Parts: sequence; C-alpha cells; structure tokens
Amino acid sequence: MHYDPILLQIVGALLVILATALLSRVLNQPHVVGYILAGVVLGPHGLEFFQEYELVSRIGEIGVVLLLFFVGMETTPRQLAQGWRVTVLGTLVQIAASVGLMVAIGMWLDWPLARSILMGFVISLSSTAVVLNYLRDTHRAQTKLGRDTLGVLLAQDLYLIPMLLITAILAGRGAQTETLILQGIGGVLAIALMAWMTLGRVVRLPLARFLRRDRELQVFLAFGLCLGFALMFGMLHLSSALGAFLAGMLVGVARETNWVHHRLEPFRVMFVAVFFVSIGLLLDVKFVLANAWLVGGVTLAVFVGNTAINTLIFRLLGEGWNYSIFAGAHLAQIGEFSFVLAAAGAAQDLLPDFTYKLVISVIALSLVLSPAWIALIARLQRKPASL
Repeated sequence: MHYDPILLQIVGALLVILATALLSRVLNQPHVVGYILAGVVLGPHGLEFFQEYELVSRIGEIGVVLLLFFVGMETTPRQLAQGWRVTVLGTLVQIAASVGLMVAIGMWLDWPLARSILMGFVISLSSTAVVLNYLRDTHRAQTKLGRDTLGVLLAQDLYLIPMLLITAILAGRGAQTETLILQGIGGVLAIALMAWMTLGRVVRLPLARFLRRDRELQVFLAFGLCLGFALMFGMLHLSSALGAFLAGMLVGVARETNWVHHRLEPFRVMFVAVFFVSIGLLLDVKFVLANAWLVGGVTLAVFVGNTAINTLIFRLLGEGWNYSIFAGAHLAQIGEFSFVLAAAGAAQDLLPDFTYKLVISVIALSLVLSPAWIALIARLQRKPASL
C-alpha cells in the first residue's frame, strides 16, 4: 500500500490547527490565537511539518485579500467618508508620534537615524487581519469603533507605500520614476472610484443576473472580482489589500450580489487561517526563550506605548477617554505589514541580525497577545469584551 507523504503533512497540519483552535475557544480567545500557535507547533522550530515558509506565506496573503474584500462589502463609502478626520489626520499624527518616539529611544541607544525611523515605521502599523477578525468575532465591525479602527487600518496600509520608499532612500536607494507614476495613477483611480461610489451611483456587475442560479460560476466570478482588483492595484505598486477592499465596496453597492458573501465565506476562513499559521511559522521559539525578558519587555512596551499614542490621538479628535482607551487598545499590536518593512530594512542592512530577530519575535508575540490585551483593557474599564 502506497500513500502520498504530502497527505500525512496535510492531515497532521489540519489536526494541529483544529486542536489549537479548539483550545483557544475553550480559553475564550479568538481563533487567530490558535492559528498562530499552530504555526509555531508545525514550523521549523516545532514538529517541522513545513519548511517552505514562503509558500505558506504567499497562500496566507490571499486570506488577507479576501478578508479586506469582505470588509469592503460591509462598509459603505459614506460611512468611511464620515470618519475622515480619524482616517487621515489621526493616522498621520499616530505615525509621526511613533517615529518621534523611536528617534528619541534611538538617540539613547546610539542607533543610526535611519534605523530609528525604520523602527518607528514598524511599530506604527497595526494588524488589519487581527483587528478585523477580532471585530467580527465580537460583533463590533459595524459599530463606530469598527468604522474608526477600519479607517486607521486602511490609511496605514496606504502609508506603507511611502514608508517603503523612505526606507529605500535611507538605505541609499532612490525610487524609480516609473514606480512613482504608477502609484500616482493608482491613487487617482482609488480616489475617483471612492468618490463615484460615495455619490450613490447604481452599479450593475456584468453577468451577475445570468449567474444567479449557477453556483460554480458564481465562485469564479466572485474570486475574479476580488483578486482582479487586488492584482490591478498591486501592479500599480499600491496595496493589493486596498484593491480587494475597493472591489468589496463595489460589490456592496451593486445589485443582485448577495450570493458573493455566501460563496466565498468558506474560502475566507481557510485562507485567513493559513495566513495566521504562516505568522506562527516565523516565530523562533529558541530565540524567544533565550531572550525571554527582552522580548517580553519590548512587547509590553509596544502595547503600552501604542495604546497611549492612539488613545491621545482619539482624545484630541474629540472622543471620550473610555472610548479612546478602548480604541487605542485595538490598535496596540504590531501588524503583519511590519514584517515587510522589517524584511526590507534587513535586506538593505538597516537592521542587524539580532535586531531583526527581535523585531520578528515581538511582532509575532504582539499578534498572539493582542486579543488578551484588548480583553484586559475592557476588564479594567469594566466593559464586557463581547460588547
């Protein structure tokens, strides 16, 4: 009797993911915590089920794209436009404050200015996947808190582009003119599409009426819309997640598209799970254990610092203290796109090897502990975490 060894890996991975997800639910934690822990167990520092991190990471990135696609379907352009102060001004001030804080710390640690600025960029980005999943799990996605945090997360995704350009300049590598032109075209296209949808134009997707009863073709059309927009904005050197979000908003304002959500939901669950597993694969358990006090202390400092910065920004924008603290806690972790910045900095010799491993460990640990941090802040405020 012969069997394909890959089947053993897949079955074993599914069992580990199921077990850790069930454990996280028993402990009243979101599934994302279980997925990340499953990645640690399955990765090169655990059972060694997966050695090809890049492949798993690429598959997982589709999960983020699908997640933003679903969020776009549930968000109206007018709702997003109403929170422009938080989205535009708040996010810009938050990033500037994070960079300023890291420059001050860098002066104390005698870091080069380029490294300090890069580290400021890294800690300023929150996790779109973790926050949106948590908001969905706690039924807050459609509340004011959900809209405000979504606006900040989307703005951070957009600011990732100039961050990468600045990182290249700090490393002595300028941006190409062609790249800047394409990004300008993409920015104008995104703004024009948002304005068109905000004006309440009626959208009719091609073939939607004919495919109403054809479930198989519905799946392909829905995937085509989501991944097509993601590909287009990726080719324009902008965020693929932004393209998927705009595609979701377009579907949301279109007629006869209720079937899209039902057809893609199982795929979203699977790909998002793979994404978080890929985060767990990055975590070097031996490095974390060998530097437990340093990793733990920096992670705690990140949670406290980011919560404080975001709280003050929401407060300056006129929100109450309780709301500001709670919203700030949701944005306290370091996001998945910070992996991109850290990898770019390491490749361009802005981060030494030890600092890079420390950054990766802190990012992964902050993603794991983010739901617990939000629940802790909720309890300190006497606010049920399920509200």
